[in-house]
Amino acid sequence: MSQHPDIDTQAPLTNFSQCHAGIVRHLDSFDELPALLVPAQRARKIAADFLGFFREAAFDHHQDEERELFPAVLRSSEPGPERAHVQQMVDALTHEHREIEALWNRLAPQLKRLAHGQPADVDGAACSLLVQRYRTHARVEEQEFLPLAERILQRDGNHMAALGLSLHMRHQAPPLAHV
Repeated sequence: MSQHPDIDTQAPLTNFSQCHAGIVRHLDSFDELPALLVPAQRARKIAADFLGFFREAAFDHHQDEERELFPAVLRSSEPGPERAHVQQMVDALTHEHREIEALWNRLAPQLKRLAHGQPADVDGAACSLLVQRYRTHARVEEQEFLPLAERILQRDGNHMAALGLSLHMRHQAPPLAHV
């Protein structure tokens, strides 16, 4: 099927004018393309950078907290109301870790496609929710849990030192085997 309208044989010059108008309309749209490429390239870069960062950084951070920090604070807390409060906070923070990780696992395939320049329907609401949930989670840890953990662990300097050593060992490369 032709892209050309029917030719008016009575006014042939009008046909040229209409053709120009159609070409100019398409050129106007095409002229927007360079400006749209910058945000598209930025979107791909953000997706690629975040893919390379978030899973490793956030998931490893969650493991450090759940395997090292939370147990250390629970062990060092006083039995009774203090330990119950710490346990409640640990349970809530751990639950938030799983929610954040589930959101990430839902978004990661979309972000991978976007990062590779493939068509991707990235769930904007899920992106915003991940950002909001993590900011809230980090704020609770920074303002509530970590100050409480510091008070509890500083009661006995050995407890703080043990946590530091445990984290250090966890992040060291395994020793090479002798051949």
